[in-house]
Amino acid sequence: MHHIAIGRRLLLGSGTALALPNLGRAQGLPARPIRLIVPFSAGGSTDVHMRVLADVASRRFGQTVIIENRPGASGSLGMTAMRTAAADGLTLTTLPITAVRNMLMTGDIEADPTRDCAPVLHLTGYLLGVVVRRDAPWQTWQEFLAYAKANPDKINYGTAGAASTPFIGMERIAREQGIRWTHVPYRGVGENVQALMSGQIHAAADSSGWAPMVEDGTFRLLVTWGAERPRRFAQAPTLKETGTNLVFASPYGLVGPRGMSADTVKALHDGFKDALLDERHVQTLERLDMPVMYKGTEEYRSFLAEQVAEERDAVRSLGLRG
Repeated sequence: MHHIAIGRRLLLGSGTALALPNLGRAQGLPARPIRLIVPFSAGGSTDVHMRVLADVASRRFGQTVIIENRPGASGSLGMTAMRTAAADGLTLTTLPITAVRNMLMTGDIEADPTRDCAPVLHLTGYLLGVVVRRDAPWQTWQEFLAYAKANPDKINYGTAGAASTPFIGMERIAREQGIRWTHVPYRGVGENVQALMSGQIHAAADSSGWAPMVEDGTFRLLVTWGAERPRRFAQAPTLKETGTNLVFASPYGLVGPRGMSADTVKALHDGFKDALLDERHVQTLERLDMPVMYKGTEEYRSFLAEQVAEERDAVRSLGLRG
């Protein structure tokens, strides 16, 4: 797998919202609001990101893009809605990797993203990492791993749930390093961070909801999980730099219901691609420590099939099938 990072110079050359035509109506989308399902709670990083994207895209299309939050089921409810949505281009959802994983863990063959969804484009992923409290004895990721290896079942770590990418990552790291530690699932990054602050767990593996606490010195960031060090937290090494050859970004994109026409998919792709590369939107991603990971419709289709295959192997190897 590879991610395409778009440079700022290219982004600035992509034009402004007012300079572009109303792409959707010009190419035949019905002149009604577009419903964009975000399968997570309002106020989280995905919701914040998608609301800015929707606002910019509304200007591109010349019609409103409305966000509808449907949290629960590990981000699967948007994909579930695609099974019954009309294929007119007016209902879309973000498709997080957790939805794919949840499908495989529960054996829900009635919700297969490669069959029930029409890929539009890939968008971005998250900054993931592991943090400990500032009074923790481990100054580095290597020290943390060494302690965990020497003290089986003594380390408790928290994540945002059993279908989350941080959980999969920590368990794959444990298997690779010969470690036994205990997973404590929470209902989101907020609960996970609070549990670490109160000392209920030794470490939190999660997306960058821990960032303010790292910046004010409450937490120590031991490692990040992306392909490169993030600009804001360049002091922390990546997993690959510490000798663990794994990269995690929990990527996601936009999909619609199967059966959309090629013209409809193209209209949606072109409008949302322009919004994705808009400077205002890129600045929002930068504030959330989320990189641009653009993939066009066909590349995203192939990438999604690869994700399903990789997640199937991970679920099987870790014994996570329900």
